[in-house]
Parts: sequence; C-alpha cells; structure tokens
Amino acid sequence: MASIRNLKKDLNYVTAGIIEAAYIQQILNPNANTEQTEAIVDEAIAIHGDFIREINNKNVENRSAHLKEVNQSIEKQAQDLVAKLNAL
Repeated sequence: MASIRNLKKDLNYVTAGIIEAAYIQQILNPNANTEQTEAIVDEAIAIHGDFIREINNKNVENRSAHLKEVNQSIEKQAQDLVAKLNAL
C-alpha cells in the first residue's frame, strides 16, 4: 500500500494538472465557450474534496483495500476529466 501522504500528493498533482490544463485551454481559445472549462474546473475541485474525505475516512473495515480502491477511483475520474477536456 502506498502511503497516505503520497496518495494525497498524487491527488493534488492530478487535480492541479487538470485545472491548469483547463485554464490553458481558455487562454489558447479565447473565443471558445468558457462555461465548459469552468464546469471541468468545478468538477475537479469537487472530486478533490470527495477523495480527500475518502482518504481520511478511518471507519472502514480494511483500510488498505479501501485506499487501493480510492487510488483506482482517482485514476478513473482523472481519465474521465481529461477526456472531457480533450473533447473541447
């Protein structure tokens, strides 16, 4: 199992990268609709908060398995957000 600290760092890195990419998209395409990129940013922030709560949740039966599941969920959500961003 990866450390909780590294899991949180990875989460921060992934969400910050997605938010940064969304803002770069806005800068490079000033004539495009910014509501879509803002929705992606809002979703990334919400996902970040949800995953932090899941990582900090200590009321689970098997903490190691729970954190592995959270890690997989982070990867899936990140891929979904990147796909949405690439579709713009």
